[in-house]
Amino acid sequence: MSIFKELEHSCAECGTGGCGVPSRGRPEFCTSDHIPPVVKEAAMAAYDEGDNRKIMQTAAQVEYEGYCRWPRVQEIVEFAKRMGYQRIGIATCNGLLKESGILAQILRSHGFKVFGIACKAGMVPKTDMGIDEACTAVGCNMCNPILQAAMLNTQDTEFNVVMGLCVGHDSLFYKYAKAPCTTLVTKDRVTGHNPAAALYTSHTYYKGLMGPEEKK
Repeated sequence: MSIFKELEHSCAECGTGGCGVPSRGRPEFCTSDHIPPVVKEAAMAAYDEGDNRKIMQTAAQVEYEGYCRWPRVQEIVEFAKRMGYQRIGIATCNGLLKESGILAQILRSHGFKVFGIACKAGMVPKTDMGIDEACTAVGCNMCNPILQAAMLNTQDTEFNVVMGLCVGHDSLFYKYAKAPCTTLVTKDRVTGHNPAAALYTSHTYYKGLMGPEEKK
């Protein structure tokens, strides 16, 4: 029997964050009050699987020590060190090879072994995948996130860093990569790789983002 219950409101409509800072209060529809006990219990039990608990504890320590002080690159370095990782993979967009090279240099300076794989590696034509030929206007070869994951898997990477993979391509990479992953760059060429900018300006410069329901 399904335990799914459609909620009229969720955390997306909250805005108080009272579950993290109790003094802010919580709305009457607070999702925390509607989580099925079996779902919460299963989630908490999962922290005892593999290195999940260690990842959570290490992430919390890095957050605490670097809060509003360390850039994300440094957080990645500190997290990987404290987890005891030695082999780090970089799954990069071809358009961010320069940035990925800098990242690799930083990681190697801290003693990590680094293996990078670009999205176009393997040079498979888009048309071989049944992709519309019109899409070749922005490049003849397809991005290959599954191959990127497979290559990092062959290198036994312990931690992978995503550098600007396209929407959907990143989804496939996360799906097939064996090691835990984090994202350093979320590609958004329109906003200088700052996708949150479109959210902040969704009622002004980017008001065209709103669908017909919002415009009524």
